[in-house]
Amino acid sequence: MKVVVKNWHAIAQWKWDTGNNDADDGDVEGDVCGICRVPYEGCCPSCKVPGDDCPLIWGECSHVFHMHCLLKWIGTAASKQQCPMDRRPWVTAERKVDATTNSAPTP
Repeated sequence: MKVVVKNWHAIAQWKWDTGNNDADDGDVEGDVCGICRVPYEGCCPSCKVPGDDCPLIWGECSHVFHMHCLLKWIGTAASKQQCPMDRRPWVTAERKVDATTNSAPTP
């Protein structure tokens, strides 16, 4: 029997690796930006397309936000340069590449 493929429709899904293992338990709260409340896989209200043009940013306090949301927040006088979740002074965490998997940087 010979099979001829006439049409092919690929489907893919991606997800940011935020290091939040609790999100796999159905905890939707852990998968959203704490500022705009949009899922990390989506994009912030300032962007049209998710992905590399709308990256995530980690703080040393371990909170994660869309980079554009955080920059807008930090730019306001009310923020006092603090994390919007715990009010500690905002310090961007260094991201290190996992050499064992050679994959995307992790917090």
